[in-house]
Amino acid sequence: MSAVQYIVEGGQRLQGSIRPAGNKNAALPIVAAALITDQPVQLHNVPRIRDIETLVELLRTTGAECEWNGENSLRIHAREVRAADLDPAMCVRIRASILLAAPLLARCGTVTLSPPGGDVIGRRRLDTHFHVLQALGATYELGARFRFDTKGLVGADVFLDEPSVTATENALVAAVAAKGRTILRNAASEPHVQDLAHFLVALGARIDGIGSNVYTIEGGLPLGGTTHEIGPDHIEVGSFIGLAAVTRSTLRIERAGVEHLRSTLLGFEKLGISCTVDGDDLIVPADQSRRMQNDLGGHVAKLEDQPWPAFPADTMSIAIVAATQCEGMILFHEKMFESRLYFTDKLVGMGARIVLCDPHRAIVSGPTQLRGGTVESPDIRAGMAMLLAALCADGTSVINNAQQIERGYERIEQRLGALGASIKRVTLSAQ
Repeated sequence: MSAVQYIVEGGQRLQGSIRPAGNKNAALPIVAAALITDQPVQLHNVPRIRDIETLVELLRTTGAECEWNGENSLRIHAREVRAADLDPAMCVRIRASILLAAPLLARCGTVTLSPPGGDVIGRRRLDTHFHVLQALGATYELGARFRFDTKGLVGADVFLDEPSVTATENALVAAVAAKGRTILRNAASEPHVQDLAHFLVALGARIDGIGSNVYTIEGGLPLGGTTHEIGPDHIEVGSFIGLAAVTRSTLRIERAGVEHLRSTLLGFEKLGISCTVDGDDLIVPADQSRRMQNDLGGHVAKLEDQPWPAFPADTMSIAIVAATQCEGMILFHEKMFESRLYFTDKLVGMGARIVLCDPHRAIVSGPTQLRGGTVESPDIRAGMAMLLAALCADGTSVINNAQQIERGYERIEQRLGALGASIKRVTLSAQ
């Protein structure tokens, strides 16, 4: 992976329209789930990002045919699939490699995986994946690598010990292949999980309860091919709301998928940032109060993330940067990842008034004029947050390790450049 650096000139007002890319967190499980059928699958609105490219490489190692037949269109035909040991070097680059467990188990009866990689935002347990696959008839061995085997997946009534998104996705794919009825309780219901479920239904699966935390799947039905369009990325929409707010710009976010934005919009309203809905577009006006709304009784406001449909964990980093440009004080409570808030020390170095109370809570007092500096992108979402900070800062900023941002945001420097942002992308060397 090449090392990438962004050189950003702050203080530019932006204007225009921008369309969110396809949802990365929907595209990854759907691409993996394309292995469940031996018929061709055509996917549209697939984001051309590093994580997707890596997953496509992994699919090819199993014997699946994968062809980009458009800028954001991907054709997958897993006519025959072999349970090859998946390349550890590629597995460690993305967390989504664990999503290959269910489809390869269903097609081959066995799969060996290396521990998945991804963002360094704290411990991200995999226990729920093992428990749910075991409940559906698989056995596993743990060591330096993970091995799953099954003589045939069988439906079951399963209670997930946490509403894990990726574990729910593995469970849905396994349940579609399993003989008989499966009920998944305490399951995740994020928009990207719903998108995967709709894709599986388009293949011929029967799934009830999509959008809730209880899914009923009638498994073992014959599956065919389909054409499916990935939905818009609601996390990218949240990033663009924050972008408009910190640069004091008016932006139109086209085809924003507004039906999935209620918790996101409520969260930004706590910061004094409001949007208007125009059909399926979202308009973020430059004229905002940017005054944080205290809780009743004059208490300091609190914004916390929780499983869907509450405020998304992946939008917390963006909201923290936005808060540095708003008047008042707010407590952020990151409940899901114990290392995600550590990036705030980089914002403090740029002039933000932030107190990191503990690994899960931070207090932000604003507004403050940020100043340019040299920072590093620790993960996808914090990297995007640092880019927003640089765009509203006084002077020039250098963002190192920007390839992390590109794991989740497609051609972001070009797309923001079209709005008037000054971002120069520099490729440094191979890592």
